[in-house]
Amino acid sequence: MKINRLNPTPKLVAYLVKFTARITVFGIMLRLYIKDKNQFYEYTTAPVKDGFNFMHIMWTIFMGLMILHLFPTKILSMGAKKSCSGQFAPVPNYSHNELLKFVHNENIKAWRCMLCWLAGSAVVGLLFFFRIIGKPELLLLTGFFFVCDYICILIFCPFQTFGQKDRCCVNCRIYDWGHFFMFTPMLFIKSFYSWTLFFMGTAVIIRWEWLWINHPERFWYGSNRTLNCANCCDKTCQIKIAVKESVIRKFKKHRKKHD
Repeated sequence: MKINRLNPTPKLVAYLVKFTARITVFGIMLRLYIKDKNQFYEYTTAPVKDGFNFMHIMWTIFMGLMILHLFPTKILSMGAKKSCSGQFAPVPNYSHNELLKFVHNENIKAWRCMLCWLAGSAVVGLLFFFRIIGKPELLLLTGFFFVCDYICILIFCPFQTFGQKDRCCVNCRIYDWGHFFMFTPMLFIKSFYSWTLFFMGTAVIIRWEWLWINHPERFWYGSNRTLNCANCCDKTCQIKIAVKESVIRKFKKHRKKHD
């Protein structure tokens, strides 16, 4: 896979740094889990009055990130900011009929993705209620999803590839569903920390869907010039494209070899 042609935009570099930080966080969680999973659970749910620890810092960071998505600022990616009126640059004379078709098709694909996620979450819930997995495993799963969020942005996204089939993260219909997905396992843990994370993630997705319903023109490159590749400043799709091209080349080479 060739990566020497990458354009190290500020956003791509920032995402790679944060991706490394997320892997480190998950590594710490995994190490604590392997050492003593019950102590790991108690450590991650300890009240502040018993001492401010690493997981309290993580909870504060998670809540802060979601508040930023509820009240978007310039530091967010174009994929998140496209819902804002300030990021809307109308395409002259865009077709409203084509916009309606876009909305209809995107809704079908989006809710298929949601149903798949809820079905998977239901399986996790059943495993928990039948005590096949416990609260420590749910916390570890959330940490894993925390890493997967950036894997989807930078390397490979099953929702984009098999579900939404959008051009990139900037154009992704379900871009701000990530926090809801990430903290779904927290719904099964009855505590202040877990439920505040889950319901804040729910608030983020509700805001996103409200804007989608009322201002769909902001989400389509056919009506919003900001979403065209030529106007993209983030360029966070570069590694993902390189991975995709590498897989396609290997597949074609393998098929040619056996023809």
